[in-house]
Amino acid sequence: MTIEYKLPDLGEDIETGDVIGVFVSAGDTVAKDQSLIEIETDKAAIEIPAPAGGTIKEVHVKEGDTIKVGQLLVTIEDGKGKGKEPEPKESGNKSAENEDEKIEKLAEKEVKLEINADPEPNEDIETKTEDEPLELFPERKEPSPNPREGKQEQITPDKTEPVSSKKAPASPSVRRLARELGVDINLVSGSGPGGRISGDDIKNYTPEKKSKSKGEKQTPETATMKAAKPRGSVDTDKWGETERTPMSKVRRLTAERLTEAWKAPHVTQFDKADITELEKLRKEFGQEVAKAGGKLTMTSIILKVIASALKVFPQFNASVDMENGEIIYKKYYNIGVAVDTDRGLLVPIIKNANKKNITKLSVELSKLSEKARNKKISVDELQGGTFTISNLGGLGGTYFSPVLNAPQVAILGISRSVVEPVYIDGDFKPRLMLPLSLSYDHRLIDGADAVRFLRWVIEALEEPFKIPLEG
Repeated sequence: MTIEYKLPDLGEDIETGDVIGVFVSAGDTVAKDQSLIEIETDKAAIEIPAPAGGTIKEVHVKEGDTIKVGQLLVTIEDGKGKGKEPEPKESGNKSAENEDEKIEKLAEKEVKLEINADPEPNEDIETKTEDEPLELFPERKEPSPNPREGKQEQITPDKTEPVSSKKAPASPSVRRLARELGVDINLVSGSGPGGRISGDDIKNYTPEKKSKSKGEKQTPETATMKAAKPRGSVDTDKWGETERTPMSKVRRLTAERLTEAWKAPHVTQFDKADITELEKLRKEFGQEVAKAGGKLTMTSIILKVIASALKVFPQFNASVDMENGEIIYKKYYNIGVAVDTDRGLLVPIIKNANKKNITKLSVELSKLSEKARNKKISVDELQGGTFTISNLGGLGGTYFSPVLNAPQVAILGISRSVVEPVYIDGDFKPRLMLPLSLSYDHRLIDGADAVRFLRWVIEALEEPFKIPLEG
């Protein structure tokens, strides 16, 4: 029996993915659950297994394709006469009927991303023509004693520059910035006294604002044409050679989430922990953890400390619901650890970290980090976090300001430990000091709370008995 295997529903509102690997070709014999293709979604890289054993009759996708749920992947001859096509959540007929509609929605979604993004420097210049009626720009109009004369001036390109220089209240440096960014300064509304235009007004100007202010209707067709216009122009490329490459799904998702997270008021609290004695214990017990299949690192130790600290300070294990004016306190403790991969930053989640000892945390962290770097991490392993740890100590540096992983309200940054002279009992002694950076959402967490939280973490690192005593 012939099986037409389609991309199944992957859950969590995942509708599309990019094919990054095709492991079979026509004529190959495959076993049930053997990997057919690998796709990269907004969440992770996922291998799609065969629904049944048989012979590959035809492969309908290739590497580099963007595919959607319900799209045909491969045709398999099972050779048994009783194969059954696995159905996605949405029936095949309904998927076929809505195929064009899904494509249109996907296109509109991409267009929205383009429109809401920072404007291309010369988009305003490219979309305007010399015979465009000047009535679209009422701020340029000036009364004329002779209506015919006034009308003639409006359609004469040579007259636009004098009008621009006269009507736009801005300094020479702001005008130069507008020219460099390709923004028509006459279309920008000034926020200063008397409508004076500032540099921020130029940077924040977008063609979308122009469309809304002039009452123009943005249709999907016109938006698609704008998004489809070649990026770059004489102005943007005149400084030298450039190259544009599309963002990967992971990079785009990271950008979108960080942009959303940046809306929350961030504050970062810095401090240092004396880990001289802790480092000795880490080296002493490292072999025991290695026998269990993990690696005892400062990150895995801090995982345990944070899991205890979140119980003492529940506002750090919460999120803010501004729409309903509520604080959502989480009764579970899932801690994410940022992992640097060749696809970008991924954050695997250690679930129920409060219920695991340091050895188990070390083993799980090692396994998840390896899976993230080898593109084997699952969607579920990247979701459900309530707090995040980002350790840059292996790369160097001192302090940094980590950005919140929304909707979480706090994130701890760890930098490289350094031996420093510390004044103890009337004398300077060499101590191994660990720089820590705690960023938090100031809507929920006050500065005093952040200091108390970070000091609790530091004291737990300097005196491990604090964890069973208070955590």
